[in-house]
Amino acid sequence: MIQGANSFDWNHMRAFLATAEEGSLSAAARKLGLTQPTLGRQVTALEAELNLMLFERVGRNLVLTQAGEELLQHVRAMNAAADQVALVASGQSQAVEGVVRITASDVFSAYLLPPIMKELRARAPQLEIDIVAANDIRDLMRREADIAIRHVRPDQPDLIARLVREARGYFYASSDYLDRKGRPETLDDLRDHDFISFGNVTQMLGFLHPLGFPISENNFRIGSESGVVSWELVRQGFGIAAMADDVAAATPDVERVLPDLAPVVFPVWLTTHRELHTSRRIRLVFDLLAEFLAQKPEAKFSD
Repeated sequence: MIQGANSFDWNHMRAFLATAEEGSLSAAARKLGLTQPTLGRQVTALEAELNLMLFERVGRNLVLTQAGEELLQHVRAMNAAADQVALVASGQSQAVEGVVRITASDVFSAYLLPPIMKELRARAPQLEIDIVAANDIRDLMRREADIAIRHVRPDQPDLIARLVREARGYFYASSDYLDRKGRPETLDDLRDHDFISFGNVTQMLGFLHPLGFPISENNFRIGSESGVVSWELVRQGFGIAAMADDVAAATPDVERVLPDLAPVVFPVWLTTHRELHTSRRIRLVFDLLAEFLAQKPEAKFSD
């Protein structure tokens, strides 16, 4: 029997869960709004309570031991149950209902938002979600949307922004295309490949040339202003294009091109207006989006 199992401190469990999911004390402390020493003491206290070593250090990261892996499954279930209890209890006095408008790029709207919509429907079935798929920046101050997912931080003082992740982009093509055209092994091999444009080709070349891509407008024979259409062209074997790795993870039959090429790193900002502090429906959606978008690609689509 685990010592202390009947008298654990839930704060210690939350510290363990955050550290396991974030992979480091510093990231977990930021997530929970604690100092790193405080969070470290909570994790150490839990190990003492259970008489188990839950983490071991590998380089700069903390890796779960076998005991930690087994405990993590139960703590996640406990955390989900606690969230559900809190939601049900608070819903007795203030129902979570009404419309919440979320704006994101068309690609994010099509590939990343549907999985979190399932969770939202389960937690708050009376919510109405309107997804505004748009590649321009919608004005939250004019209530064109309640929550925005964007790659730039807004500068309006009345908006709240949270950096949920430094996302990564790579270059992809369909397996069918690569079987036909060959799998490039060097940047120079890209001269003979087709590329899919996402809008203005000149702007895309201005981005790709500093990365060492020896290509020109002649490599772009097809594309679309719509990200969804351009990505579908990639999936159907028309050529190569850059894409966020979590979108690629949700797309069957695409492969990373030049897998050793360094990723393109870009921020993912979640933004809303200050009604976040007074509207339970917006707060619920905002927090769930933040939790989901912060996950690694393989975790988003593990089911």
